[in-house]
Amino acid sequence: MNKLKNRQLDFEVDFLTNSIRNVISGDSFQTEVSRLTRTDVKQISKKNGWKFNWKKELDDSTKEVYKITIVNNPNIIQGLISFTINEDHVYMDLLENAPFNLGQNKLYEGVAGNLVAFACKVSFRQGFDGYVSFTAKTRLMEHYIKTLNAIPFGGQLMMINTITASILVDKYFKN
Repeated sequence: MNKLKNRQLDFEVDFLTNSIRNVISGDSFQTEVSRLTRTDVKQISKKNGWKFNWKKELDDSTKEVYKITIVNNPNIIQGLISFTINEDHVYMDLLENAPFNLGQNKLYEGVAGNLVAFACKVSFRQGFDGYVSFTAKTRLMEHYIKTLNAIPFGGQLMMINTITASILVDKYFKN
């Protein structure tokens, strides 16, 4: 079993949508989640406003790293997630919205919820009944309880159970 990482996640779930939604126009856009590639990493850097070293995540063979893009617009990455497949659940190592999807002037909402739903979908696919865990920053634990219905599981470890995972997957991945 992979040991749990101590990185505390600090993504914010701004809105649970059934895709991602443009904040200005209110238009919804269908998304596609696919593997992050070495070519993609070139546009993801701290100088471009990203907080984390995604090349390091991609280089770690124990992790799976994915990007979310808008259908028919695969070159603009809206957000990223990395997770580890453990013996009985998916552990979210890192999740980050694109810099233009943060703060008051963000362009799209719903990105983080979409990525969490994807982790739940992978958990179902792996036979883990949707169970996903992650370590939260203390100040955001209540936020995850309210927005994701995540359950505190000791210390800062949080868990998403089958019922919540089903709701998230149904919301974002109707097909």
